Amino acid sequence: MKEYRFDTVILGGGPAGMSAGIYAGRGAVSTAIIDISMFGGQPSNYLELENYPGYLETDAFGLTEKFEEHADKFGVRKFPAQEIEKIDLVGVPKVILTKEARFEAKTVIIATGAHAKKLGVPGENEFSGRGVSYCAVCDGAFYKDKVVAVIGGGNSAVEEAAYLTRFASKVYIVHRRGELRADKILQSRAFGNDKIEFIMDTVVKEITGSNLVEGITLENIKTGAVTNLAVDGVFMYIGFTPNVDSFNGQVEQDVNGFIVTDTTMKTSVDGVFAVGDVRTTPLRQVITAVSDGAVGAVHAVKYLEALHDVAQAV
Repeated sequence: MKEYRFDTVILGGGPAGMSAGIYAGRGAVSTAIIDISMFGGQPSNYLELENYPGYLETDAFGLTEKFEEHADKFGVRKFPAQEIEKIDLVGVPKVILTKEARFEAKTVIIATGAHAKKLGVPGENEFSGRGVSYCAVCDGAFYKDKVVAVIGGGNSAVEEAAYLTRFASKVYIVHRRGELRADKILQSRAFGNDKIEFIMDTVVKEITGSNLVEGITLENIKTGAVTNLAVDGVFMYIGFTPNVDSFNGQVEQDVNGFIVTDTTMKTSVDGVFAVGDVRTTPLRQVITAVSDGAVGAVHAVKYLEALHDVAQAV
């Protein structure tokens, strides 16, 4: 098994992780980024971004590729597709054990992000990949001239519903509240799209079908009325769950599992920082992720400098 030693190991190669890599690399500390899959993070599943400063509209995946190129400039080592076996954040040094290698680090920056939350209704697991999807960009083209439902009322739900109208003949947005949570500009576009129809104050009780999805059972939370809606696909956008399974419980987390940090992105464990969607934050966007990455890496470098001063004093 190969063994590596770095000043800083970053867990996750999305925007937060790449930003942390850039700033750690510029800080002249040896840095590695480890990911369980390929680099890019959540934006890899988006078609385009229009709210990243300086870009009126940009290819989301292309933007993450530029982040990666920028990290390369500062000599950041990259280890994609690593199967994690064990992570020890509490010990000194920190240890990340994968199927292929053992990594030791003086500091760790957690940038593992979050994944789409499941609705947890009958039929969801059974029809996953057969009509149930969590990625419109990945699967939207399969629904040409078909009818689909998008579950949720935030930015992701409304943006992806608009994207799906490129293929589907009809897109229903089903939301459990009476008002959408999406930005007003996105709401305005959706309300003006004649392919989109809204079903408010409503929750999904079941996803039905035989071999493929054929419909959803809905309940109006105000009236209690139960109805069946014929759809060919269901796209879930009801929030996110943090990717913390490999180190769960080693740092302070909130009731939903997101990592608690201070303003410097420091966690409850010395030498461990958390950035991006994996931490408790009021906004989960690419711009906040890269900002977190910069802050976390700068303070990780300062932590390393303090360690060096202590070692010299001893």
